[in-house]
Order: sequence, then structure tokens, then C-alpha cells
Amino acid sequence: MKERNEGTSRRDFFKIGGLSTIPLLIPPMAYGMSHAPDVQKDIPHGNKPAVNFIYDGPMFSPRDYLAKLNEIDKANPIEIDYYSSGGVTKALEDEFARITGKEKAIYLPTGTMANQLAIKLLNGSNTKVIVPDNSHVYRDEADAAQSVHNLRLVPLGKDKPYFELEELENAISYLNENEVFKSGLGTVMIENPVRRADGTVIPLETIKEITDYCREQGYKLHLDGARIHIASAYSGVSVSEYASYFDTVYISLYKYLNAGSGAMLCGDAAFIDQVPHQIKILGGTMLRNWSNTAMALHYLNGIDERWNLLLQTASYFISELNKLDGVGITPIENGSNVYDLKLSSEINPKELTDYLYSTHNISLGRANEQGPIKFKINETLLERDIHEILNAWSTGIDIR
Repeated sequence: MKERNEGTSRRDFFKIGGLSTIPLLIPPMAYGMSHAPDVQKDIPHGNKPAVNFIYDGPMFSPRDYLAKLNEIDKANPIEIDYYSSGGVTKALEDEFARITGKEKAIYLPTGTMANQLAIKLLNGSNTKVIVPDNSHVYRDEADAAQSVHNLRLVPLGKDKPYFELEELENAISYLNENEVFKSGLGTVMIENPVRRADGTVIPLETIKEITDYCREQGYKLHLDGARIHIASAYSGVSVSEYASYFDTVYISLYKYLNAGSGAMLCGDAAFIDQVPHQIKILGGTMLRNWSNTAMALHYLNGIDERWNLLLQTASYFISELNKLDGVGITPIENGSNVYDLKLSSEINPKELTDYLYSTHNISLGRANEQGPIKFKINETLLERDIHEILNAWSTGIDIR
């Protein structure tokens, strides 16, 4: 494969960037878990850096998280924050404001709180918010909008990756024509990429059509962009351009920025200045957040370059895996870092995953009810020589 620049290998690239190849552990009970044995036990693959095809990024053990923070602190001493004010937390907020092109950004403890406060404050005195049927806001936030903020969520796009302008227009017309008491629609929300649609990236033209219409009609716009850097890498659309179509955007700090938790909400200064009080009354104010924000800031630096390199590496890697007998990896339509992996009936998925993990510290997910294994690409693929990983797969496939 072509190197990033002359005389600099992928391994050197990460040394320069300060991303050491440290052992990573995959929690065995997490969503999309592999068939791997208990990761806390000793395993014979020594100190090989972990590679996983399950998550959007590495998953640190407590020991390795602390080691990475210590490494970061030695390179550039971490400045403490006080109730999210100052220090590395302020530095991270400033960086997110810059990359999204918004006036201001604020740290919140969870993505759920970021989404909920965005739609609550954007909606003003209105009661209705239009959301995707498969969105995190609608499906994964425990009806917080209804039970805490007295908002009525109107879902669109059932059984589809995302809704389009015509469906939005029809839904608004239906509400206007059939509701006796006009309580008001204030906000339209979009999630991109779409987690429940295997990381589908919404076409930019669709986003433009919807947001242009909403601005003409006076509706506010919120983007759940938890994984927006991944969408940007695969679509070629910058994070700042995605953010420009929305009043507010939420971005996760742990999906691929590897913080223990946390979220960033970006928007106009007048809007963001309302958020601290809301965080306080909901019990989300934390005395110290530096252990999360220092980690996220470290991995935010250089993220676009690393994901560009990752896409080149993944393209080669997947093409080589597809040459193995009985292996088929195909992309999702409008997809991002999630692929469908199908194995022939001659390959036992459990035996393959057990072998890859126990011998090579490579973790693979399990097949779902429909059959394919969801195969995720993330930065752990860059932690080891790509041919070593390919050889591990080839050997594992041959063990029948």
C-alpha cells in the first residue's frame, strides 16, 4: 500500500502522533460481543496490541486507560478543570467549536443529555419534535423527551435508514390538518450516521433538502452526530459542513475518541450559555472531567488524517480477505465503517473467532438472526502490521 508520506511508515506515523501500541481489552458482555473467552484471563498471544472488528474504536481496560492518561500527561501536562470550567475541558470545548464552525461548545456527561437538552431548548414553547423512527433519541433514551421535558416526539421513516423531504412535508401537513389544538412543531432532528441502520450515512443532498425546507418554515434543527467523524471520513464531507446545516450538533467522546464517557454539544453562544443551568438541575454537573476530556482531546488531534489512512488500509485489507475461500465482506448501501461478513457453511464462526482471539488477540463479532456478522473497521486495524493480521485470518480459515 502507499505510505502516508515518503519515508514514514504507518507504525512511524503513530509514534509521531503519540499513539503507542498498548494492549487493549474488549469487554465480553458488551453489545455485539464476540465469541472470545473471558478477556480478563491470561491468553497466549502475549503483548500483541488488540485488533477488534466489533466497535468503532478500541476499548481500554482500566489499567490501560490509566497508562494512556499518564502517557498524555507526560507529553503535555493535563490541566485540571473545575466544574467543567478551564483546563483541558475548556481546551476541548474550544477545539470542538473550531472543527464544527460553531460559536461555542460545552461538555456534557452523556450523549442522551446532550440530545435531550438540545431539542428541549431549541423547541422553546412548542411541544412537538420530529425525529427519525430508528434514532437514538426515539429508541434509546428511555422516553426522556416525554417524561422529563414534556415533548411529543413524532417519528418518521419507519423501516427505513432515514426519512426524506417528501415524508417530512406530508407529516407536517397531516399534523396541521388533523390536530384541533395547535401545540406547535419547533424542531426537526436528524441522526447521521445512523447506528440502527448499520452506520448508514445520509446523502448530503437529502440533508440539504430537509434543512433548507426547515429553515424556510422556521423550524430549528439538531444533529445527533455521535459518530460524525466516521460519516465525514466515508462521505468526504467535512464535519464543519455537516454542522453548518444545523443549529446544534452533538458528538460523542467515547465512540472513537476513547474517553471513558462524555459528549460535546455545539451551537451558537447564546444557545450554549443556557446549557450549564440545565445540566445542573438534571444532576449532571461534575466536579472534575479532565480524565475524559484529556483522552478525547488527545485522540481528536489528527483524527482526520488517521481515518483517511484507515480507509486506505481497510480497502486493501477487505479486498485481501475476500480472496480467502469462504469469506465474503460487502459494504452497506450508503455505509460507513460497518460491513456484512458472511462465511461459507464449511467455516465454523465460533471456532474462527475463538482461534483469532486466543492466538492473535483479534476479536470478531457474532452473526445476528439474519446471518451476516457485522464487521466494523476502526483504528485498531492500524495497530499491527496488516499482513500479520491477514495471515492470522488465513490460518484460522484453514483450520476446519
